[in-house]
Amino acid sequence: MAMNITAETQLCGVLGYPVHHSLSPAIHNAAFDHLGLNFVYLAFPIQADVEGAIRGIRALGNLRGFSVTIPHKVAVMPYLDEIEATARHIGSVNTIVKDGDKLTGYNTDASGALQALRQGCPQLDGQRVLLLGSGGAARAIAFGLAVEGKIENITILGIDEDERTSLVNDLRERTSVSVDEASVSQETLAAGITGAQVFIHCTPIGMHPNIDASCVDKKLFKSDLTVMDIVYNPLETQLLREAREAGCRTICGIEMFVNQAVGQFERWTGQAAPIDVMRGVLEEHFR
Repeated sequence: MAMNITAETQLCGVLGYPVHHSLSPAIHNAAFDHLGLNFVYLAFPIQADVEGAIRGIRALGNLRGFSVTIPHKVAVMPYLDEIEATARHIGSVNTIVKDGDKLTGYNTDASGALQALRQGCPQLDGQRVLLLGSGGAARAIAFGLAVEGKIENITILGIDEDERTSLVNDLRERTSVSVDEASVSQETLAAGITGAQVFIHCTPIGMHPNIDASCVDKKLFKSDLTVMDIVYNPLETQLLREAREAGCRTICGIEMFVNQAVGQFERWTGQAAPIDVMRGVLEEHFR
């Protein structure tokens, strides 16, 4: 990193615990460097005192914004001044923007997933979507699709009944999208894939080191299906490889990861992000 840190340098960072493995510093610093911006991005391990961390952000000048990661995406919300509508519906934020004394929370997981889907599936409007999983990422993606995606229907398949029911009820109460749900089985997966044009995998199955795992029988894939996997390590999961071999259009998890970082970068800097530079850092890391 060739930047020269001065008294004018603007600070961004990631709040979470643990954060030593985070790739966000490498991605954002490469982007700042590429555009010649006087910004630096650091990782801040915050184990418990979220309120104290937010107080510190308020008190210090030259702070522009923060990524928020596990386990603080919900805990930071009461300490912010404003929360953008989609983030409020999702019930978590992954981005804080500091403007003077005002702290605003956003969720760029939702916008990042939607951007990745639109790039890989130009005809998203009016589509029927099958979502496998009901955790935090699934929740962000479901609300992104329901609020801004103009889809016809979303079907949620999830193992955790309470988590799934909570997500489905929130979607029905807060959005106008048509929602169906079921527990996960080979039967519900087969029926769901048959009825869907877009399939989004939102579980950790297939993530490194378990790269040979997939929760979908490859015989279920059909060539007119778009398949997105949010797992980004490896770059192409077993699920995506089998979908691609069946003729499906596929979207790698790295695209959602890059686009959520792009959403953060552009809110902090007011400049168009160098997306190819950011994607290159990730591809290099996972290659």
